[in-house]
Amino acid sequence: MKGETTGKFDIVVYGATGFTGALVAEYLFQSHRDISWAIAGRSQTKLDAIKHQLGAPELATLVADSDSVEDMTRLAAQSRVIISTVGPYARYGTNLLEACAAEGTHYCDLTGEPQWMAAVFERVSSAAEESGARLIHCCGFDSIPSDLGVFVAQKTMMEKHGLYASTVSGRMGQSKGAVSGGTVASMLLAVEQAVNDPIARKAMNDPYALYPAELEPGTDGPDQKGVQWDDSFESWTGPFVMAAINSKVVRRSNALASLLYGADFSYNESTLTSNRRAALLLAGGTAVGTATFAIGPLRRLIAKRLPQPGEGPTLSERESGFFEFFVQAHHPEDASKDVRVKVRGKRDPGYGATSRMIAQAGLSLAFDDLDVEGGIWTPASGLGDHLVERLATVDIHFEAVSL
Repeated sequence: MKGETTGKFDIVVYGATGFTGALVAEYLFQSHRDISWAIAGRSQTKLDAIKHQLGAPELATLVADSDSVEDMTRLAAQSRVIISTVGPYARYGTNLLEACAAEGTHYCDLTGEPQWMAAVFERVSSAAEESGARLIHCCGFDSIPSDLGVFVAQKTMMEKHGLYASTVSGRMGQSKGAVSGGTVASMLLAVEQAVNDPIARKAMNDPYALYPAELEPGTDGPDQKGVQWDDSFESWTGPFVMAAINSKVVRRSNALASLLYGADFSYNESTLTSNRRAALLLAGGTAVGTATFAIGPLRRLIAKRLPQPGEGPTLSERESGFFEFFVQAHHPEDASKDVRVKVRGKRDPGYGATSRMIAQAGLSLAFDDLDVEGGIWTPASGLGDHLVERLATVDIHFEAVSL
């Protein structure tokens, strides 16, 4: 039946030997032993090490190389859902995505690479629609808090005031976390592609790069790079590095919902700071970092001093981490009727929280009665309330708060 898949496993975690993939496997083993699942990667030795680390000798393993179309097809055919943590996706993700689209296997990942997403949409959309495969990118800290935060804020706005906001703001609040080698590798590849590939560079800079081709883009401009005062939050703001992907995903969600929030819907994202000086330092540091990474020799030199793939924050660092993200839906006539949603999560956002976000996205794809057919969706448009409810069980909450 269209939209349903059959296979040996409910879920396969591909990339389980990587830093984030191992955290996803650990979470599933500890909290969801009643499902049929497996771990997959390129090395049997490393997969066996993960089984030993988990104390799970009976856990099934699948060896598959992302460079092999045959391996990826075989992997997709053996599961109802693939959770992929193998990045950079622009380098390692295309064969698996195409295989899932062809086989009718649901799929979610952690990519924050708009240049890759824009490039593969046309290649896999028709196959996914035909097979019934639901493919959902950006199921981690980028971009679930932003995407579902807007979803909840707009739903609340409609419930309270009978309309959707045409303007919504996302603001990164306080957080505590660290960076893994896999994230560094993805960032470096994205910068390299932006420098060397004009098509990739255009996708990264285009606010509507993830918009369906048949729709006319809206009027949003580039993401904030400098310092601005925000009247709604009574705070100085600076750039938010993840706005480059989050804002594109939010706009795509509106488009996939048949422009539910309006063709003129506008979304912006930045970081709340304690004062103007802090905002200036953030903006300056972001600008210098971007310029430095664009220079090949400097990029390679810095890369050697950053965490390498497979490395990441310690258990103590992950468990002591947290994040806060705010979404404000602006009432068109009366600011006192604005709706603010606070997204808060325990554990560091990039790994402790992200591993649970993507695990719950995969579980939702496997077991929830979703409203969408096959295609390339966003977390909000594809999973919506199902994922909001699931995330509450792993200490990630979306709450309307007083202004």
